[in-house]
Amino acid sequence: METRSRVGAQASAVVGGWPTAGGSGVDGYLRAPFPWYGLDDAFTGERWLMQVGASTDGAVEHGSLGHGDEPSVRYEAAEDKERFAVVVTVADQPVRHSADGTGVLDATTVSSAAWLAGLGLLSYTWPLQMDHSLRDDWLEQQTETAWVLADDLESPAWTTLQLPVDGEATTFHYRESEFGWVLAGTTGRGVHLGAYGRGMSAYGLGFSAVEDIETYA
Repeated sequence: METRSRVGAQASAVVGGWPTAGGSGVDGYLRAPFPWYGLDDAFTGERWLMQVGASTDGAVEHGSLGHGDEPSVRYEAAEDKERFAVVVTVADQPVRHSADGTGVLDATTVSSAAWLAGLGLLSYTWPLQMDHSLRDDWLEQQTETAWVLADDLESPAWTTLQLPVDGEATTFHYRESEFGWVLAGTTGRGVHLGAYGRGMSAYGLGFSAVEDIETYA
């Protein structure tokens, strides 16, 4: 799996060796040489852009699309009522060059998608009754755990489920936690998919390539 980076809750963090492009907007998505994936037409709720991640030369390598309620960091209400699902698309790259151009990084795999999805869920999670000063330590510990879990998708922490991708049944690795759920799989179109959510069951979801990214803008 790709090289780890310590990250915080901010979307501007460096993720697995991929600095995010910074800010939201459709331009970064339009530069991608691969198809974006979102929930299929069975989902009729709100859709919204999040951010893309790019290499040091500006090439877009991954990004996320949101569905449902735009999540906030959960820490106030005893009962979380947000319902959202975020789909992460990661380009399948056998070789990635290092930032200084002198070497290569590990290939992107389904574990890359699982890692980014797990990290995404953490970015919108703040356990109830946790002091603000303790969250950085908690987030670092949970980030490490998410990386370890993503690196071993055959561990007992994961189960499998079949969900449609472009109308074809596809196997996903799936896990739940008290903060939500994470899943990851691979399409036949040169990308890996990750997803995470809360308040919306993963079992009824389907995914499809986005025909017009402007519908998310």
